[in-house]
Amino acid sequence: MSVLRTVWHERRRQFAAAGARRRRVRSTREAFAGRVRGDLAAELPDEDLGEDLVESLDLYRMGSKPRCEEVEYLELVQEAVERMAWGR
Repeated sequence: MSVLRTVWHERRRQFAAAGARRRRVRSTREAFAGRVRGDLAAELPDEDLGEDLVESLDLYRMGSKPRCEEVEYLELVQEAVERMAWGR
């Protein structure tokens, strides 16, 4: 019985450590995504960007801005999405 109890406690400790690592990675990723969104908002202060940048791209209507602004806007948002995906 003692061996089973020891194995059980070791597995619980391993699961707890893995959960803590996942939470740290998730919070680091979320913090990075927040910085990317903040950088984008600083570059485009008049734009209404949602929390989900991919959704912002999907909902964007072509021709709703002057052509040069439209190209710049779409490039900036796409670059931000890629930065968040790659984590840099």
